[in-house]
Order: sequence, then C-alpha cells, then structure tokens
Amino acid sequence: MGEARSIGGVGEELRRLLPPEALVTDPDRMESYRYDRAMFCPAGMPAAVVLARETAHVQIAVRVAAAAGVPIVPQGARSGLSGAANALEGCIVISLEKMDKILEIEPVDRYVVTQPGVYNAVLSRAVAEQGLFYPPDPSSWEFCSIGGNLSTNSGGLCCVKYGVTTDYVLGLEVVLADGRILRTGRKTVKGVAGYDLAKLIVGSEGTLGIITEATLALRPEAARPRTMAALFGSGVAAGEAIVEIIRSGVSLSLLEIMDRTTIAAVNSYKRMDLPTEAAAMLIAQSDAGGEAGAADVAAVAKLCRDNGAIECIEADDPAEGELLLEARRAALVALDQLGTTMIDDVCVPRSRLADFIGAVEALATELDITVGVLGHAGDGNMHPTVVFDPTDPGQAERAQLAFDRIMEVGLELGGTITGEHGVGVLKRAWLAEEIGPVAIDVHRAIKTALDPGNLLNPGKVVAG
Repeated sequence: MGEARSIGGVGEELRRLLPPEALVTDPDRMESYRYDRAMFCPAGMPAAVVLARETAHVQIAVRVAAAAGVPIVPQGARSGLSGAANALEGCIVISLEKMDKILEIEPVDRYVVTQPGVYNAVLSRAVAEQGLFYPPDPSSWEFCSIGGNLSTNSGGLCCVKYGVTTDYVLGLEVVLADGRILRTGRKTVKGVAGYDLAKLIVGSEGTLGIITEATLALRPEAARPRTMAALFGSGVAAGEAIVEIIRSGVSLSLLEIMDRTTIAAVNSYKRMDLPTEAAAMLIAQSDAGGEAGAADVAAVAKLCRDNGAIECIEADDPAEGELLLEARRAALVALDQLGTTMIDDVCVPRSRLADFIGAVEALATELDITVGVLGHAGDGNMHPTVVFDPTDPGQAERAQLAFDRIMEVGLELGGTITGEHGVGVLKRAWLAEEIGPVAIDVHRAIKTALDPGNLLNPGKVVAG
C-alpha cells in the first residue's frame, strides 16, 4: 500500500517540518496505532502518525493540525482499556512512545523528571537504584507508560496505602491545543500558587493538552514487605473479611483479591501452582518492616480465619511473596488467554465489597457468562473481567449486557464507573449517568476554554 494514501497539505507540512523518522504515513505501519486494548470501541485510520522524540515535535504536529482543523489523538503505550487512545478517521496521531528518557532523579528533594514514554516499571526500578520509591504501580507496569498513567490517573497494587498517580504529581509540561507550552506545578514539597492546573490535566485523557514531561514526587525506599495469602470458600466470604480488615485499621501496603476463575487462568498461563480448591484468594502485604510488618500480617491472618478463611499461608521468604504478586499482575493477561475480554473498572465503597462480589457472581450465573473477579480489594477498585467468544453472537450480546450491568451495580452501591482505567469512549455514556448534567456542562466549559476547536482527542470522555 506504501504511500498511496494522500494526506494533502497537512502531510506535506509535517514532512517539511519533522525529521523523516518522526513521521509515518504508510497505512500498514499505521494500523498498529489505531487501537488501545479496549474492546467494542470504534477506531479510524489516521492520516499520519507523528513519532515525537521531543516536545518540539509535539508542538509542530499540534500547530499544523490546528491550522488545518485536523483532530489530534495523543497516544502512549496503547495499553489503555477504555478506547481513549483510539484513532479517529483522518486524524493525526501523536505518539509519545519514543519520548522515553528519565531526565533527572533528585534524591534530596525526592523527585524524578521524566518524559511520558517511560514505562512505569522502568522508572520504578531506576529510582529504586537511588534508594527511592515511586508507589503508583498498575498491574500492567511492565507495558504501561507514565504518560498513560497520568492521562487516566492510574492507581495500582499499592493504592491502599500510598494513593494514586495524581498524589505524586508535582509538575507537568503540557502542549496546549494551540501549540503553546504550559508549565504548571513546582519542584518544592509545598506550593499553592494559582489554580492547580496539573491536577486538572491529570486524568483528562488527552482532551485538554498533551503531557510531554512530568515531575513526580518520590518516597524513601520502603522496607522489605511481608506477604500472606488467605483462601476462602466463597467470594462473598472474602469480601466480608476485607471489610473487617479495613475496619481493624491494620496498615497494609497491598490487599488484592482473585477468584477461582482468575486463579485457574493464571495457573494455566504462568504454569504456576496456585491453590485451586478455594473460591477466592486474598493477597495481603505489609511494608512496615521488621516486627511491625510481621504483626500486621499476623493480624490479617487472624481476621481472615475469624471470618471464614479455609487456610492462611504466610510467604516464608521474599521470593514467595514476589511470586504471589507476579500471579496477581498476570491476571488480566491470563484471562485474555481464555477468550475475548471486557474489563470492568468499578470502584465501590469498601463497606459494600461483599455485596458487589455477590452481585457480580449472581450476574455471571444469570447470564451464563464467565466473569473473573479480581481487583484492588484494599481500596474497593474491582476489575470484574467478562470472558466470551466473539464469534458467538449470543455470548457477545450477553457479555456486553454483563459489562453494563456490573457498572450499574457499582453505581447502585454508591460507587463509580472507573477507579483508574478512565472513561475514553467505552464509558462515555456512563459518565453522564454518574455525574449528571451540571457536571457534564462544567466539563464541556473547561474543554471549550482550553480547546475551542475541539481538536484534542474529540469525542473522548465527554461527547460533543
């Protein structure tokens, strides 16, 4: 197919202003830049893909697109799960994947300055070498980028103790819709001058600006964690134990849940030997260190036994603990091996977790569809994953219904439709359902103020 597809004056201008390696117009190469990992989200063929190596490349692409009135879709690692990175027909995709340098690590002031294309795990390991700790760690940390984490305000396994991405954002460099560069935030511990524009950009999914650099807060290295697992005869019993663990006030750095379907999938995918006799498994971790960490894990084990755990297993050494975390991180990819997946991202009040788990299990039975229940139990962010055969029309229809009903249950229990994956295209209608017409109007007003031409990721998050 080669260069047969013409992109007119915009393409010629991009060719004139960008180095050859920063521009892709071959449809065969552009195909892989059409989608993120979400299912059932429309995607078009871009007119061009800009592989930005520096902020100036992003500026050039934005200015060319703005002058021509061509929509822009920013992309990171394309590991998102809401369709926010999906291309629009005839758009310019601006990929940040080549902007993958860690620019500075400051050990005294405890911050890192990074480009957006750096993978989360790469950044985490780099700061760990300096005796520092970057807590946000999505399960997909080996293949998700910092820019994507910022765009969706990702969480991860450590949220129960350390919070989400936005809690670590000190400052951002952002290319606005007209090509100007906004630098917002600071490098100091405190700073409240003006509106908190950095927090506005975080979670905006590329609709308000394109993040080209981030200054992120770090913490001192955590103590070596103590890890334990508890097995339960039902998901509801595990949910009830979670409530009691939270009520007790014990300080955990991680509290995760996997159901029988998920455990079996991980065993098959990773050739592990996780216990399959249980309906659900909790994984708990404390990084309090020394006797305090041991006491935390012992307290959780007792609470689990008191609330119906079949068995509690404390990892004898760090390697065993790492294997449990590896199993949890592999869960979504493992479920992908069973069929096509639709991954929900519902967050409910922790007091309603048992109700939520029970409702999801009942839905799966009622609709005769496979749903793997897993998630960040410590903060109520659950990822029920619907697994189905897309070639079976009946299954595909029931899968979509299950996905929507899970979100409905989450809202009925006082929760939210997304805890970390974002809205994108997949949950746009549900966002309106959750936040109401006044909040939608405010979203549109902010969007119009920063992007009056509606060129930055149009149609994502809020329609129109």
